[in-house]
Amino acid sequence: MSRIPVTLLTGYLGAGKTTLLNRILSEAHGKRYAVIVNEFGEIGIDGDLVVGADEEVFAMNNGCLCCSVRGDLIRIIGGLMKRAGGFDGILIETTGLADPAPVAQTFLVDDEVRERTALDSIVTVVDARHIEARLDDSDEAEEQVAFADTILINKTDLADEGGLAAVEARLRAINPMARLLRTRRCDIDLGAVMGSGAFDLDRLLALDPDLLDGHAHHHEHDEGVGSVSFRLDRPLDGRRFVDWIGMLLAIRGADILRSKGILDFAGEDRPFVFQGVHMLQEGDFAPAWRPGQPRESRLVLIGRNLDAAVLRAGFEGCAAA
Repeated sequence: MSRIPVTLLTGYLGAGKTTLLNRILSEAHGKRYAVIVNEFGEIGIDGDLVVGADEEVFAMNNGCLCCSVRGDLIRIIGGLMKRAGGFDGILIETTGLADPAPVAQTFLVDDEVRERTALDSIVTVVDARHIEARLDDSDEAEEQVAFADTILINKTDLADEGGLAAVEARLRAINPMARLLRTRRCDIDLGAVMGSGAFDLDRLLALDPDLLDGHAHHHEHDEGVGSVSFRLDRPLDGRRFVDWIGMLLAIRGADILRSKGILDFAGEDRPFVFQGVHMLQEGDFAPAWRPGQPRESRLVLIGRNLDAAVLRAGFEGCAAA
């Protein structure tokens, strides 16, 4: 049974999420999408702003996907799975006040949802002119950036080149792993955001090796969300790593928003690809190392109050004897 890809669209209020959603539904791509729109408030508006006569729009009002209506999300997806004909994909637009983590966790925790769907990517839209101010005064905006696989820097016509460079630097400090794409009115090749497999761990295998150049990096902005990244050219003891990362996420999972890794386990001919959302984690062996790809382990943790030295010691302590 094939799993239906799910794209999660997030971003702070007014960034342009509905504009992007309408672009996806208006393109002549020949695919059929189920659309789930979440709004905060008893009266729904966004659902009526979504175009596309062939698509079904499910509005969930009076609550946020990341809290009170998460159960509704599971029920709606369960209903979609039972429909004849099926869908090519599911699009979920969250309220601008949503923390994406619990939404993503739904696709990792619920057995029925996980069996039938696969989270394809988390796409965050930011307003080029206002995102820095929102990062200063909103934890939600910061978390939306931290969880993203792809970030659309929208409304670029409202900022000059110096301002855009500053925005990109700020976003990179929070999330060095995400792809940054500049847009006006979310005018982007939809192949960059749909079916990209950005959350699918295979995408990690295509990372630019220079992205994590060096033994360890620590990216941080002020006292907010930052990241640490490590690489090790010695094989890891697989059991030791699983035990260490499991304990780390169990204890610090509230602060560690995202974790991603490509790992070389001793005695294995394939790379182990790993990803976590707070305390939840998943991983599996990829088909093979890419030609020319170095046999090494790389791990990235994004979160708050990360002690690079302590985490590096823990990671390197997983090296095989």
